[in-house]
Order: sequence, then structure tokens, then C-alpha cells
Amino acid sequence: MREADLEPVPDDPRRVERARGNTWALILAAGQGTRLRSLTTTKEGFAVPKQFCSLCGGASLLEETLSRAETVATRSHIVTVVAAEHRRWWEPTLWTLPGENIVVQPQNKGTATGLLLPLLHILRRDPNATVAVLPSDHLVCDESVLARALRQATRLARVDHRWVHLLGAEPVQVDTELGYIVPEKAGAVAASTVLQFVEKPAAAVAQELVRTGALLNMFIMVATARAFLALYAHRHAPVVAQLTEAVYRDWHTPLDSLATDRLYPTLEMLDFSRDILQGQESTLRVLKVADCGWSDLGTPERVAEALARHEARGTRAGAIPGSDHLNLEAQHFRQRHLEAAAASA
Repeated sequence: MREADLEPVPDDPRRVERARGNTWALILAAGQGTRLRSLTTTKEGFAVPKQFCSLCGGASLLEETLSRAETVATRSHIVTVVAAEHRRWWEPTLWTLPGENIVVQPQNKGTATGLLLPLLHILRRDPNATVAVLPSDHLVCDESVLARALRQATRLARVDHRWVHLLGAEPVQVDTELGYIVPEKAGAVAASTVLQFVEKPAAAVAQELVRTGALLNMFIMVATARAFLALYAHRHAPVVAQLTEAVYRDWHTPLDSLATDRLYPTLEMLDFSRDILQGQESTLRVLKVADCGWSDLGTPERVAEALARHEARGTRAGAIPGSDHLNLEAQHFRQRHLEAAAASA
């Protein structure tokens, strides 16, 4: 892959960013949310991806993430990757974003490819970009705490281009479905180098990790776009080269994405945590985030825990009259009612 391939195309009819080094937010909104299907399936049997649902009848999780992104980037520098089959949900939500800021993924090829595709779009527009990556399906009870950590990570990434800065949450319990980050200095307030990255460990391993001060990987991270790209190029250079070429070709045909559409079926499934981060700890730093009531809402159990935390904190958002987002709280209580009825039958 040549350095010149990452430069913006000067005669492109769309607006391009000269090499300014802006801060961008990259929202990951193409997930299927299969583990939460029991809560995100309507009474009619229709599954709604969780990022388009609300927790308590208010804004959707994606809408909350858009607001979160604006703590580090302007609306014109927020890019969202979405799934083609989810158009009915993301189109009315993302109408305020410039069209070129919505990157449509043809099909699911794992979190690594889902991040790489929009990253390459940002690189074509701004080769010196700093990028904050935000999943769209997380709950945060105290947004101000997370915003401070995001801004700190962004400042560090802009000063030192070598590192990818991960945000880590202190575990409140052992969880085998999340990734753990082992910092060099447990309990450090400042950014710490990463000794080990462990994805979804066994229960005994997770318990020991928690005991020794490991942090939960929030999958929120900040680095220069080139630092992210270097992680991929080190282990999956052919994928980077192929997708870079496809993005380059599609850049000249803004009304379609034929090259990307043709390439995607040939790509292997790649998980960002397992296939990209694990084994590259020497390029990672971690920032411990103070308690902000974070959850990835990955399972019905985590939704129940999140609702309890909201109640305990007094931060539960009231339902918005007329809101048409699927309400996870209502779905949770409906499921409990059905289970209780079945048990007593």
C-alpha cells in the first residue's frame, strides 16, 4: 500500500478535507445484536437491532451515541458505519449527517472489517485525522465522566501518534463475555502501557484478572487514523490493501459502491479484539475511566443490571411521548411477566 493512496482525491466532486489533522468520531452502528434478540424482538416477531432501541423509552442508543460523539468532534466530522439491511432504522436517525459521513457496509464481516471500512473513508478525506471510535449500543449513566476521559485520550493521541489509547472500566463483577486489559500500573490515573489483552476469558481467569486490577475493555478508543491502520497492516496487510483499493475506486463513483460490494463476499470474518488487538499490546495504552455506569447491554442480564443501576443512581430517563423506539425496559418487564406466567401454569 502506497502512502499516496491515502491522499484525498483533489478533483472529487464531494467535499474533501485537506490534510488538517481534524478530530473525527467513528460510530460503529452495523451490529446485529443477536445475543439480545429475546428483548429486541417485538410481539409480532420482528427483531430490531439494539442500537435503534431505547433503554427506557427515550432517545435510541444510536442517538445517544451521536450526542456522545459531539463531545470530541463536530457533527461534520462524525462518521457512522451502518448495515445495508438496517436502512429503515438508520436513515431517519442520521439525516443530519452529511451523506458522505454515512458508510454503508454491504454485509457483516466482523468488527475488525466494520471498523476498517469507515476508517479508510476518513483517511481519504483527512490523512492526518485523529479518530475516536464509539460503539453505538452502549449505555452510559454519567456522560460527563466519559466525556472527560474521551477528551483526555484525544489530547494524548494528538500529541503522541505512536499509541492507540483504549478506555477501560473498573469491573463491578466477573464477566466472561467481555475483554480485559491488564495495565502495567494497576489503579493508575494516567495512561498506562498495556501488558496483556485477554478476550472473553474463562471464569477462573477472569476472576484472577479482576483481582489483580485488570480493566474491562469498553471498545472505546482514540488514535490517529494511521496508528489504527498500522495495527491492521501488521497482521492483515492483504485485507488493508484490497479494501483500500476498493474505497479508492468507489471514491470516484459517489453514487454507488460497486468495488466494495464486490470485494466484501471474499473477505474473511475478523474480530477486532481477537484478531487485531491481541498480541499487539506494545502499541496500546489504557486510560482508566471513573465510574460512569457503563454497560454494553450485550445480554438480557446486562440490561436488567443497567436498569437497576439507573434506578439506584436516579438517572433513569422518562419515556418520551410519541417515541417510536422499541423500549428495552418495557420489553424486559414483558419478558419477566411471560416467564412468571409460564412458571405458574
